[in-house]
Amino acid sequence: MLRLRPCCRTVRAYTSAAQRLASCAVEDMTEIDYLVIGGGVVGLAIGRQLAARPATSTLVVDKNRQPGMETSSRNSEVIHAGIHYPASSLRTKLCIEGKHLLYDYCRQHSVPHTKIGKWVVAQDDTQTERLHTLARHCADIGVPAQLLGRAHTAAEEPCVRARAVLASPTTGIVDSHALMLALLQDLRDRSADYAPCAEVVAIHGESGGGYRALVATGDSDTPYMPIHARAVVNAAGLWADRIAGMLVSDSHEWRTKYRLHFAKGCYYAYTPAPDATPITVRRLVYPIPDEHATSLGTHLTLDMAGAIRFGPDLEWISSNADYAVDSAESTRSAAAAAIATYLPQIRAQDLSPDYAGIRPKLQPPGGAFRDFVVQEESAAGFPAFVNLVGIESPGLTASLAIARMVDGLLH
Repeated sequence: MLRLRPCCRTVRAYTSAAQRLASCAVEDMTEIDYLVIGGGVVGLAIGRQLAARPATSTLVVDKNRQPGMETSSRNSEVIHAGIHYPASSLRTKLCIEGKHLLYDYCRQHSVPHTKIGKWVVAQDDTQTERLHTLARHCADIGVPAQLLGRAHTAAEEPCVRARAVLASPTTGIVDSHALMLALLQDLRDRSADYAPCAEVVAIHGESGGGYRALVATGDSDTPYMPIHARAVVNAAGLWADRIAGMLVSDSHEWRTKYRLHFAKGCYYAYTPAPDATPITVRRLVYPIPDEHATSLGTHLTLDMAGAIRFGPDLEWISSNADYAVDSAESTRSAAAAAIATYLPQIRAQDLSPDYAGIRPKLQPPGGAFRDFVVQEESAAGFPAFVNLVGIESPGLTASLAIARMVDGLLH
């Protein structure tokens, strides 16, 4: 177990966190091999992976009081098959690899999950042609999928309306909270450390190698902890561009290259009124996604208890901390209208605003597809610093594969 040391024993005023970090004496530094910034599912998976290296020390820090309080716990909890992104993209590669790793991990660690399957549904000729294109894509990348006709779909899911369906049998659902707790226990069992309420406020690259980082703790007795790490992994999710920006000048290319845009999505619980027509489904149901894969649409998912929920919708926002759920009747009616294209029995009064999540996107509103960034930054002058930027869906599915990739980049 690491003993984090308080920073800067002398009392003085500082104009910035960077100045405070620069003033910390070497003997006040906590020395570690790997610093992972971000305690979501990806950060925890990376911490677990790096902790398996013998005779090394790993610390995962997160600014929140519990792991995964942001994107990792505010999503659809889907294990994705890997079918919606370009064949050569990291998203596709890591999702397919991660899917298999995640199913194995959940079985081995008794994490609640099920391979429930998914339908992608088309409603007209144009969407049906896009569905056939998606089926060919699945064949090209080696992911199981099957086109189903109207008669078959009506017998299987009588509540679902679709002209044609692409069935994805390897899609599943997982208890994301149980998964993160398992990863946390796993990394601790490997002698790694996890520090909650620990926000990185400054980073500085050392000329002789490694990085200084200043961690704010919120503790009045020891408000700052200085760390010296041989390698750093930026897995800060919604804050990844800010962490990367701590290393560079205001004019550096990272300021635009890694700039994040925030896509908020609200989820709705299915709470049917007494006079509602009962809706039953046995699998996930997704509309055809938009051409840039900005969103997979307001889809139907099931949780581990079998409860139906819908979401996310899409709203571009400026803040990466705005989790307010829009309860306006007009918003709920718009969500119901989108859902009714494939589930005609749904009504606005059957939906209850539940929670919201925010996706950190590299593509701006209306922009073309942008891939995950998983980059060791030696070429930019920062060896043994790995940036993970734009890690949104299918980041949960890909988490264990991302961890393996990061380990490979550092070794």
